[in-house]
Amino acid sequence: MKQISILGCGWLGFPLAKALLENGFSVKGSTTSEGKLAELKALNIDPFLVALDSKSITGSIENFLSGSKTLVIDIPPQLRGKNSDSATANEKVFVEKMKTLIPYIEKSRIENVLFVSSTSVYGKANGTITEETIAKPDTESGKQLLEVEALLLNNPNFKTTILRFGGLIGEDRNPITFLAGKENLENPEAPINFIHQEDCIGIILKIITTDSWNEIYNGVCPFHPTRETYYTQKATELVLPLPQFNHSRPSNGKLILSDKVETVLGYTFIKTEL
Repeated sequence: MKQISILGCGWLGFPLAKALLENGFSVKGSTTSEGKLAELKALNIDPFLVALDSKSITGSIENFLSGSKTLVIDIPPQLRGKNSDSATANEKVFVEKMKTLIPYIEKSRIENVLFVSSTSVYGKANGTITEETIAKPDTESGKQLLEVEALLLNNPNFKTTILRFGGLIGEDRNPITFLAGKENLENPEAPINFIHQEDCIGIILKIITTDSWNEIYNGVCPFHPTRETYYTQKATELVLPLPQFNHSRPSNGKLILSDKVETVLGYTFIKTEL
């Protein structure tokens, strides 16, 4: 039985762990919440309390990595307060956390790393975006994600695949809950670039089961209605106040393609409408 370690059993990592178990893998899962350890264990996920810091790691990171050939890193930058997108360039907290982690990966028997990144690395670019597009992040979190991508991809001790997800949505998560009733929203004609939780899990499973390493993939559903069309429809479906958009200025936005997921990886999207 193949064993996989998932660093970060949160909104995506937890259901991913369950899906891996259903597909015959054994799973070690980390959390920063002591109260979640029992929940992981109850589902036959080997639980570990692990927290990364810019200078150290709390918890038994060696045991968490031991016995696994594949590591999934699914922890967001979570730059808040002084470490928000207004942080100065030398406050690279997330980058430093990864630099603390990497030596432990090198000393382990991990052969493959899957790093969950974000399409935020493309910044505010306009037009069509593919994996070949030069990433130019304009937020601190995007800049740090891109730097971590490079750290992992350039490390010769293991193979790395980068998965850049678009906006994450699911049965319990949709941005309309924050935008309902809002007025003067910008870019009504810009396309959405979202992906459903089920497809996030499906793509990760496909990467792991086909050994698709040393790659960069965009993970975005090939369904791109305009912001106004999508959010109006979702507000109507959920009986929420309709958002109001500003049409006085031209819309700007990027259309992120994930053709490579379909043609190279051979993945078929489950949620073709969101």
